[in-house]
Amino acid sequence: MVDLIMNDILGTPAILVGLFALVGLVAQRKNIADVVSGTLKTIMGFVILNAGANVIVLALGQFSSMFNEAFNVDGVIPNNEAIVAVAQQSFGTETAMIMLFGMIVNILLARFTPYKYIFLTGHHTMFMACMIGVILTTGGITGVTLIVVGSIILGSLMVLSPAMLQPFTRKITGSDDFAIGHFGSVGYFVSALVGKAVGKNSKSTEELKVPKSLGFLRDTSVSVSLTMAILFFVVAGFAGPAFIESELSGGQNFLVFAFLQGLTFAAGVYIILSGVRMLLGEIVPAFKGVADKIVPNAKPALDCPAIFPFAGNAVIIGFLFSFIAGLISMFLLPLFGLKVIVPGLVPHFFTGAAAGVFGNATGGRRGAVIGSMANGFLISFLPALLLPVLGTLGFEGTTFGDADFGVVGIVLGNLINLIQSNLLYIVVVFAILIVLYALGWKKMRKVEKETKAA
Repeated sequence: MVDLIMNDILGTPAILVGLFALVGLVAQRKNIADVVSGTLKTIMGFVILNAGANVIVLALGQFSSMFNEAFNVDGVIPNNEAIVAVAQQSFGTETAMIMLFGMIVNILLARFTPYKYIFLTGHHTMFMACMIGVILTTGGITGVTLIVVGSIILGSLMVLSPAMLQPFTRKITGSDDFAIGHFGSVGYFVSALVGKAVGKNSKSTEELKVPKSLGFLRDTSVSVSLTMAILFFVVAGFAGPAFIESELSGGQNFLVFAFLQGLTFAAGVYIILSGVRMLLGEIVPAFKGVADKIVPNAKPALDCPAIFPFAGNAVIIGFLFSFIAGLISMFLLPLFGLKVIVPGLVPHFFTGAAAGVFGNATGGRRGAVIGSMANGFLISFLPALLLPVLGTLGFEGTTFGDADFGVVGIVLGNLINLIQSNLLYIVVVFAILIVLYALGWKKMRKVEKETKAA
């Protein structure tokens, strides 16, 4: 039963978000037709989003195979799902309990503090719960203490992460209706700051001037298709027809295969954008019930694709330049004595695209390019620095991919190795959280004053 609730219900983002929509609609005393329609459409929006993500993952999987064959890359490919699958065999109970009570802590913090965010990206909640549980357990913290400490850490991250990004999220969306709840937030935050620093007078990626003869490129689907088709053609050329036609395409001409994979990727992007539009159209008004009745003024913190429709060009620019930074990092990492991190297409697409949107919001085209590259370097160096911590836990060969996992894991893992006393360790961790709360609170009050003055 616990496994059913934690993994199949709360661990499934579509169902988790649907449950919140259901509660919100019931709290508003909507009629049965509106409740059923709103709940199902919310779930459907997430299912459509996930379907698009799966299409992209399959296309990127083919790209990765061609890339590895073409350039004979040997290293670690970060993969959240892979490392969590391994960890669950020994730490499944700890993960489930920290996730459950972490979500309760999230709701309590949203109810009684100024951090009014409900983190709805269920799979990222599970991934972070797993990493926290593994590190604390290996450090000798077990039982009730493990659950309490782990839940407070997780619940705190679930409100601090969206709060950190919210000033930039408002700038992107032009409203305060929702937040971003995704543990790549350090990368997005850095991208926004970089954009602000380098992007003075730089025009938005969405204002790219296209000659009339190339007017078809204004269509995001067409521009994405062409960009990805060219990228697939280049890598296919290096991989060679023999490998592609014997191992990947089932005998189909390698250029035709590359072209179709580029279009498949673009189709995945189109599906994601459609799912996001449906999701936002339902979850925002439905969540009003939760905000009014349970957590006043609460905002849903959604997965990073929620901002993709606001800057379609920045999405592709962010992905490409984050990936380029990942390629550059492959040559830099050995110079620092670190394991080579092979750039995974999935983390570079989703976090790179989001970083591009945040960088564009504060620094236009330069912000999108340089900000997403900053994210690319982060999700290359942080996993490499995290590997030694996870290596002592027996998880060599893979690691967590997104920026927040690296930051949190490195801090928690190294502190637990430095501080031998569990009590002192807990005190230090809670002190760090208190400082983060205080800094965030001060920043929020400053933003509120500036908003009122404007």
